[in-house]
Amino acid sequence: MTTPTLTADWSYPTAIRFGAGRIQELADACAQAGITRPLLVTDRGLADLPITQNALELLEAAGLGKAMFADVDPNPTELNLAAGIEVFKAGGHDGVVVFGGGSGIDLGKLIAFMADQPGSIWDYEDARNQWSRANADAIHPIIAVPTTAGTGSEVGRASVLTNSLTHVKKIIFHPKILPALVISDPELTIGLPEVITVGTGMDAFIHSLEAFSSPFYHPMSQGIALEGMRLVNENLPRVIADPTDVVARGHMMSAASMGAVAFQKGLGAIHALSHPVGAIYNTHHGMTNAVVMPFVVAFNRPAIESRIVQAAAYLGIAGGFDGFYAHIMAMRKDFGVPDRLSGLGVDDQQMDTLCAAAIADPCAGGNPVELTLEAARTLYEQCI
Repeated sequence: MTTPTLTADWSYPTAIRFGAGRIQELADACAQAGITRPLLVTDRGLADLPITQNALELLEAAGLGKAMFADVDPNPTELNLAAGIEVFKAGGHDGVVVFGGGSGIDLGKLIAFMADQPGSIWDYEDARNQWSRANADAIHPIIAVPTTAGTGSEVGRASVLTNSLTHVKKIIFHPKILPALVISDPELTIGLPEVITVGTGMDAFIHSLEAFSSPFYHPMSQGIALEGMRLVNENLPRVIADPTDVVARGHMMSAASMGAVAFQKGLGAIHALSHPVGAIYNTHHGMTNAVVMPFVVAFNRPAIESRIVQAAAYLGIAGGFDGFYAHIMAMRKDFGVPDRLSGLGVDDQQMDTLCAAAIADPCAGGNPVELTLEAARTLYEQCI
């Protein structure tokens, strides 16, 4: 077989234009989605970078304006959302281009969702079909342009938002906040700092790992999760060794989207423990997951050992469960992931709050072993 060109169009679960240089199709994507006056939503760190300015110039050259909102925190809050909606309405926008990593994409999706909805964003939390309260016809179209290979939010029907008062992360869900079209261009990820490449890459791996370990029945996600882990395992080291390796970057972008598709099957205690840490200490989500990962894998061993043996064989890792565990520990060390959460500035002063939030997190219910309050405390003690 010849080396793939890594240029393709597919629809799974939404339309994706994949390949180096395809950002040039941004204006056409807006036209396909029926957007005539887009608001580009990104984060502060990306706002002034050449890739963002180029995207704005592409929109302007097509007569679509040059509007941007970048007041987005690393863990976005309802305050960021309110500010974004104000800009959206003041500019008379009719759609959103979400551009960046998970923070910008998640918030941009919610701006498109909430701009013309009644009530509070918390009315639409992912619980008890609360999404059905929303007026689906009032949700504005979304184009997604990921610039990291991690969260996979570009192919998701949900966004994570932190309550600025309670410091609790909430998942907001609606089927129509799935972007209408994704431009997945690996060239946009080439300039990422190594720490972000590592954090987002490990996040992609963990999405697939937790989905693969979930006890729920979803064989399609199970297969996607397994291949997603393989792509990260083989290509994240390549990207770290050569940040300009566009083929490896492309495989990482595929793996990120695959992880987000796979976790329709469920996530687990890695995310349940990491969400409160990010909300309270404002840590990077993917890096927090990477620190927590081995402690949860060991905790889940009685329920997942046979599955991990299968995953290890598929990934070419010898030694079954123990070999897989040693491999993820080596990954963390090789990529500079801290051994403990204290390396990310986390302490034990909020232990009670962290534990209560972890067992209440929606991801806790997908863990193969019940995450009790006692278990959460033990895991946090080990992690911190």
